Amino acid sequence: MRKIVHRHLGKVVAGAAIAVAGTAVMVGITLPGTAGADETGGTQGTTRAGQQAGQEPGQGQEQGQGQGQGAAVAPGVVEQPAAEGDKGTGRDPLTDDEITRVEQIALNRQLRDTSEDVEGDRGPQRLTVDLADPEAAEVGDPDAPRRADVTFYDYRDDTLVSRTVDLASGKVVRTDTQRGVQPPLSREENVEATNLLIADPLGAGLKADYKDATGKALTSADQLLVTGGVYRATPGAQPAVLDKCGEHRCVRLFPKIKNGSWIDARTLVIDLSARKVAKLKD
Repeated sequence: MRKIVHRHLGKVVAGAAIAVAGTAVMVGITLPGTAGADETGGTQGTTRAGQQAGQEPGQGQEQGQGQGQGAAVAPGVVEQPAAEGDKGTGRDPLTDDEITRVEQIALNRQLRDTSEDVEGDRGPQRLTVDLADPEAAEVGDPDAPRRADVTFYDYRDDTLVSRTVDLASGKVVRTDTQRGVQPPLSREENVEATNLLIADPLGAGLKADYKDATGKALTSADQLLVTGGVYRATPGAQPAVLDKCGEHRCVRLFPKIKNGSWIDARTLVIDLSARKVAKLKD
């Protein structure tokens, strides 16, 4: 009887062992990420697969864990200034990287959203970016801070905005706003003034001279080399439409045919602020 009991117990134990083994096989088949795992628990197998796919050791395993846990919510992105890049020293001229960086720092969201450029688009018209002069106490100091002066013209209210940026700290250290101040015109302003003149009836003489010289129709400022000078109103010297020039941003153009002669347009003034063209009195 004792032998029979032992024999039955042995069968029960053996049967349980087989059942456990069978369950383990099923788990091994159905669990994700274990296919191809070796006897060490799958780490080396996963690593080899990642290496074959061009990943670094451990990278495939980390990706597998991330997928098993579900996609994480992406964090919010904060807009950062441009990287510092190449930097000058002392009184060296600003590098291209420095110019790009100080422009971005000087043009903050508030200024961009409340101003207009020469074409009426959002954001002020950029005029100049220059290395700032040192303070009186810093003259001759080789370690004096490098600063940049950035100037913009806001066509929304005819305001000149000047900002000084400290290159080391990346902060605006001074802001100045002025009206009635008219620095030299930028290339973009000269181009826009030319396009306004071409589109205006008073531009007929300019277009006729161009066609006589080239045999082609003048339709765009791109066909000319143009420089311009700021025009200020002089009492009695211009029609009333130009009386605000000086408060408004006005320009007299000096157009030149590419690889050709100059065209005389000195009697014409373009008010960029009002987007009007007028002819000076004879």
